Amino acid sequence: MIIGVPKEIKNNECRVGLTPKSVNVLSKNHKIYVQKDAGKAIGFTDQDYQDNGAEILGAASDIYEGSELIVKVKEPLPEENEFLSSKNTLFTYLHLAGNKENARNLIATGVTGVAYETVTADDGSLPLLAPMSKIAGQISLVVGQYFLLKPNKGLGTLLGAIENVSAREVSVVGAGVAGTEAIKKGLSSGAHVNVLDISQDKLDELQHSFGTDNISYILSNTDSISEAISRSDLVIGSVYVVGKEAPKVITKDMLKVMNPGSVLVDISIDQGGCIETSRPTTHDDPIFIEEEVVHYCVTNMPGAVPLTASLALNQATLPYIEKIADLGLNQAIKQDEHLANGLNMANGEVKHDSVNTALNT
Repeated sequence: MIIGVPKEIKNNECRVGLTPKSVNVLSKNHKIYVQKDAGKAIGFTDQDYQDNGAEILGAASDIYEGSELIVKVKEPLPEENEFLSSKNTLFTYLHLAGNKENARNLIATGVTGVAYETVTADDGSLPLLAPMSKIAGQISLVVGQYFLLKPNKGLGTLLGAIENVSAREVSVVGAGVAGTEAIKKGLSSGAHVNVLDISQDKLDELQHSFGTDNISYILSNTDSISEAISRSDLVIGSVYVVGKEAPKVITKDMLKVMNPGSVLVDISIDQGGCIETSRPTTHDDPIFIEEEVVHYCVTNMPGAVPLTASLALNQATLPYIEKIADLGLNQAIKQDEHLANGLNMANGEVKHDSVNTALNT
């Protein structure tokens, strides 16, 4: 199979679909095209790719035109959609519910789209979403503390206790993979962490892991969220529903109980956001202020650490890429029901029930 790796063009997106190490594995049985300078920003030179069996092509159009399987990181932008057709299979994060207009335009190209974020595992987890969720969860505390600094528009607090000054509070709404990482980082910062989730079983599981020191476990509902965020300097929204737009669990009215200068980080923004006032931002312009609360809503948070993120992503995706390349997509999804759950679109039609529901509501 001919596999193509275009250079990512989203704002400040320096991750790469295949590392030279992954190319080395795949090139033993398949032809690999990599766009010029695709990995340059994170230290992967064109020579590195050539030494591991890739051919370097200059233009994105050549990558798309000459490849059967396109391996990316982020969803194609409108200027990339024009290169796609029914002859291509696209393997990447699609997050179709996060931008319905772009999703419909992508579907109309006829491309076969397999989304990392809807590939499943036997235990119900999402193995290709998990690495980036872990990174985003860790980053949420880093950027949250940064924007709490007064020169950065924040309230002007450190999260941890200082001598006789009490620790501040962080609330994590949604205790999945990203939320769990945020909890860990929140506790390590010295903050008191409020964990809110709709599953009592999940809260019990987390209590078994984290104990009861400096942490509160709260069953999530409108009242409990409002009460928790009223006490919090930093609120992290990390709600995810497979294939669907994230539910708006924090409303605009709730922001009125928050302290001016407190910070909201919406990890769910690539699925439309779980905070009513959220709107997509970029690493170049990451925040805005509404109701006197700082909002951080960058849609590619792991892009802030592109080398780490590329290495982690490739470790997870390579076995699936090998399976698709070796067997062809049709046979691969017949043999692997979990990979089949990644199929979002083909021949101009939506193939995933949750995505279909999201795009038609």
